[in-house]
Amino acid sequence: MGVDFGRSGHHAGAFDPTLDELALLAESAGDTAVARVVARRQAPDAALFVGSGKADEIKLLVDAHQAHTVLFDQAISPAQQRNLERVLGVPVADRTALILEIFAARAKSHEGKLQVELARLQYLATRLVRRWSHLERQSGGIGMRGGPGEAQIELDRRMIDERIKTIKERLKKVQRQRSTQRRARSRNGVFKVSLVGYTNAGKSTLFNALVKARAYAADQLFATLDTTTRSLYLEAAGASVSLSDTVGFIRDLPHKLVEAFQATLQEAADADLLLHVVDAASPVLDEQMVEVERVLAEIGAGDIPQILVYNKLDKLEDNQRPRSPQDWIERDGGERVSRVFVSALTGEGLDVLRQQIVAAMSSMAELTAGQDVTPADLNSPAAAPDEQGLPSGDPSIWPENDDSAAFPTQA
Repeated sequence: MGVDFGRSGHHAGAFDPTLDELALLAESAGDTAVARVVARRQAPDAALFVGSGKADEIKLLVDAHQAHTVLFDQAISPAQQRNLERVLGVPVADRTALILEIFAARAKSHEGKLQVELARLQYLATRLVRRWSHLERQSGGIGMRGGPGEAQIELDRRMIDERIKTIKERLKKVQRQRSTQRRARSRNGVFKVSLVGYTNAGKSTLFNALVKARAYAADQLFATLDTTTRSLYLEAAGASVSLSDTVGFIRDLPHKLVEAFQATLQEAADADLLLHVVDAASPVLDEQMVEVERVLAEIGAGDIPQILVYNKLDKLEDNQRPRSPQDWIERDGGERVSRVFVSALTGEGLDVLRQQIVAAMSSMAELTAGQDVTPADLNSPAAAPDEQGLPSGDPSIWPENDDSAAFPTQA
């Protein structure tokens, strides 16, 4: 179920017109989407998020398909959730709950499990009042649990609060261990490279192809939750770099999750270079890139030099393929970034990517050697603009057909 509030709505932009991504999330959680409903409203209905007429329409669909759950593409309040469940007669969940469920099923490491549990408890704490109204019976008297007049719900809230506190302390310990490991790596002077990108852009497949690792990779959203770091030997540089695979980002990633995964995302924030992996075959790659940039800024990694890695070259038609495996594009701030086209699956373009990592390393070495180089220079091409002041990225390398719009020379 998706509600389009138009551009002026509170949720402007937070809407998937086709609901494809929500259906993929549902599949990742082991569900099958049997029907999709899109509504248009000026503003959310206070009681039901959608109007009562639309709620009745959904109820008919639920009965017709014998559906078990109704999923909303946007976040709904605890009161709206309770009211909808009463009308529809089945559990109702929003995008946040769904993402949390997937994370809970996928977390493997001790740290990952703690992070997911923290995010889930924080989410649940806001829903307690509405969820458990049947528990709001006063229990009191001498020797009774909870003391005179303490409602059951307050006990449960206190239990949740205590659990949240315990988990936060444990996570601090894990973060300390991680930062000790990171300090050891930086003392060794190891150059740190992190893979970031939208979920399912192919980061883990690329990671495996580069370091010959066997990290879990699958064509699904959030296949990777735990950061894996491996050593990558670069022959041209005669040195190894540390390469980290991180959790993927997604539109409307619950803020609590970004907070909870701070320890994992710290790998990206502490990197010397980010490989921003983009699904080149995605019809919405521009929106996905904007979302990744937003989360990077949120975790304090917005200014780290990047190489854009357009992956899944094998999925492009011949007339969509770029003529050159590497070029330069301009980002919003006028900063120029190297872009490399690869297929992590077939290995095409990986040599060019390795060369670009080595080039970034040598730029960085010049910077640390005390030369007057600004961080923006690390992202600018080695070839200077020509005499006319034109960028050296030659637009004539692009195919002269409409499909080339998939890869504009200007980002």
